[in-house]
Amino acid sequence: MSPLKIKKGSTSHSAYELRPTFSDREEQHTLAILVENEPGVLARVIGLFSGRGYNIDSLTVAEVDHLGHRSRITIVTTGTPQIITQIKAQLGRIVDVHKVNDLTVEGPSVERELALFKVVGQGEHRIEAVRLADIFRANVVDSTLESFVFEITGTSEKIDAFAELMQPLGLEEIARTGVAALSRGASA
Repeated sequence: MSPLKIKKGSTSHSAYELRPTFSDREEQHTLAILVENEPGVLARVIGLFSGRGYNIDSLTVAEVDHLGHRSRITIVTTGTPQIITQIKAQLGRIVDVHKVNDLTVEGPSVERELALFKVVGQGEHRIEAVRLADIFRANVVDSTLESFVFEITGTSEKIDAFAELMQPLGLEEIARTGVAALSRGASA
């Protein structure tokens, strides 16, 4: 007998089952936010993130409805499920926000990013850079005797892989658009 007079193995309940059910593992989420296209709206949305210490991994904004004056903000952020839920709820309370979609949990989605790479090199490095660009289906959009500018579209992982391979070949500069995303299939 233990000091609490509970026989060992006398119950199926365990103190280990009393742990909280929420996760503390961070996940990356893509949020699509439909907002009014007015001055200050983007600042309010971004202020929500910075004011609470949340990081934005990628941000794209563009007007998507000229007649209705609406813009779409696509944000990629990282946080625990509780933080992501809190972000979505707080975004929904901003007056100029019409709709918040979490593309990560709502089902399959298509995500793409555009990047420009300036690669400076001569001789074999130039030949290898063009060969790799062909493999990655990158387009040459500018060429001089000393450099190339490549344009590549794809997932963030594809762009990261291309950058890693171009680094030893003379990668000098990168410009990235950030993630643009849409849910797949028909909308409900």
